[in-house]
Amino acid sequence: MVTATRAKQTTVNLNFRVPRGYHINSNAPKSEFLIPTALKMDLPTDIILGKIAYPGGQDVSFPFSPDERLNVYTGDFTIGLAVHPLRSVTPGKYVMHGVLRYQACDNAACYPPKTVPVSFDVKVVKEPTAGRRNPAQSPHVH
Repeated sequence: MVTATRAKQTTVNLNFRVPRGYHINSNAPKSEFLIPTALKMDLPTDIILGKIAYPGGQDVSFPFSPDERLNVYTGDFTIGLAVHPLRSVTPGKYVMHGVLRYQACDNAACYPPKTVPVSFDVKVVKEPTAGRRNPAQSPHVH
């Protein structure tokens, strides 16, 4: 669970793992014919999605295309995304839902694209009160 303060942006890191022997296209594959890895989130109305930060892929050549280097993710990788609860959000726990779309390949072939559900919890808290004090007593005598 990530704690996010209202009216501030908080970064959430989502960790993924590609099974050994497979790779998936990065978010910025080198060919327009390759399907990029893409995260799509469906957030509550008063929580805004900020920038999604995809990691850089690795340029690798494979036996099925030895003269071409593909930009891929292998093993573990992390996608960072920013969530920004608006000041109007009621403090509490919210579940964020989305999907990761990717195309997996092995050393022989690529498979049809798939999506995997993604979800995480965000605990929204009030913004801290900065230096608010009780006002001084009125100097007027009544």
